[in-house]
Amino acid sequence: MSLPMTDDFILDHIAIAVKNIESTKKIYQDFGLKFSDEIEEVKEQKVFTAFAQIDQNAHIELLEPTSDESTIHKFIESKGEGIHHLCFKVPDVKSKTTELTAKGYKFIYSEPRIGAGGCLVNFIHPKSTGGILIEISQRPV
Repeated sequence: MSLPMTDDFILDHIAIAVKNIESTKKIYQDFGLKFSDEIEEVKEQKVFTAFAQIDQNAHIELLEPTSDESTIHKFIESKGEGIHHLCFKVPDVKSKTTELTAKGYKFIYSEPRIGAGGCLVNFIHPKSTGGILIEISQRPV
């Protein structure tokens, strides 16, 4: 069975909260994934990130906290290492935030913010999505 495809809501990455990017990278490299040499610090989110391409669209993103104040640190402390969120690429984060807010979804931020790779991002609160944190992301132009 083939499901209809959409061009405006594409899986971009699966984010995994980890204590140490370097040791976790090895696991996925053993499976054949290749990580970018760059580890980016996203200061606003208090994390280091590393990405590995899965297919033409999707990536694995490893998130390592840089501070005890990081939401990723708090996530690991309460739930342990593991999947933190799903991210979907959209053409326009602001309009998608407005559209989904009108449908009753609650967002973490009132306005989108800059995330990893300079993308404009916002997060849909897990209480709106059956317990799953969902990020929407727009690539920089």
